[in-house]
Amino acid sequence: MEEILTALASQHSELAEIVDGCTNDDWERPTRCVGWDVASVLAHLALTDEFATASARGELDRYGDGVLGSREHQTVSVDAAAAAQVDAERGAGGDAIRQRWHDASATMRVALQAGDPHQRVTWVAGKLSLQTLATTRLSECWIHTGDIASALGISLPPTDRLRYIARLASRTLPYAFERADMTMNGPVALELIGPNGEQWRFDPDRPALTTIRGSAAEFCDVAARRVEPAETDLVATGPDAAGVLQLVRTYAL
Repeated sequence: MEEILTALASQHSELAEIVDGCTNDDWERPTRCVGWDVASVLAHLALTDEFATASARGELDRYGDGVLGSREHQTVSVDAAAAAQVDAERGAGGDAIRQRWHDASATMRVALQAGDPHQRVTWVAGKLSLQTLATTRLSECWIHTGDIASALGISLPPTDRLRYIARLASRTLPYAFERADMTMNGPVALELIGPNGEQWRFDPDRPALTTIRGSAAEFCDVAARRVEPAETDLVATGPDAAGVLQLVRTYAL
């Protein structure tokens, strides 16, 4: 957990360095999140960090199946709920949103640090461990840091923080298949190359039937839905090869 929180703090620092330099025109630059400008993306992060703080503190425990309810009874999609929240907050202006995100991210890290990493907490569509929640927040901040940087014409080099994001994507594959009403044929292994050329292996508890090989950065970009698998050099073999690259995600609902 400490390593994940350190990585989360580093990711927050990377984003802070970018948004602290934003001026009036920068806030309105369109991002690759359709319909959202830079300020909208940052508002979304602030809102979801506040939500994660409430989760870590047990303030959402009354929602047994997650805030949106069980899959069978959800009346609104996650994307629609997020869009509605951002629309309600965007009018505050970029400078106010920036300060709100600074406060929200710092408060969230304190709340995550104070909890039991193995405690099950309420999230969007169910429950997960506090440690998984922390990794999910790292993943989302990484994704949206890239969205904001791209909008501002800033190039960011990949870092070792991707190890935690790739592992999260690997562990949530069964959930991703379930959400798509698909069944996995068997376990999946990852053989990835980290940013510094090191080998990263993520092996399942049982012998893998499917293996994904290639760049960790490309794998995470695919899982973040920012790059199509065909645009990468990733190689997938096994019965679930196509399904994994189609469904993998770097977040856990």
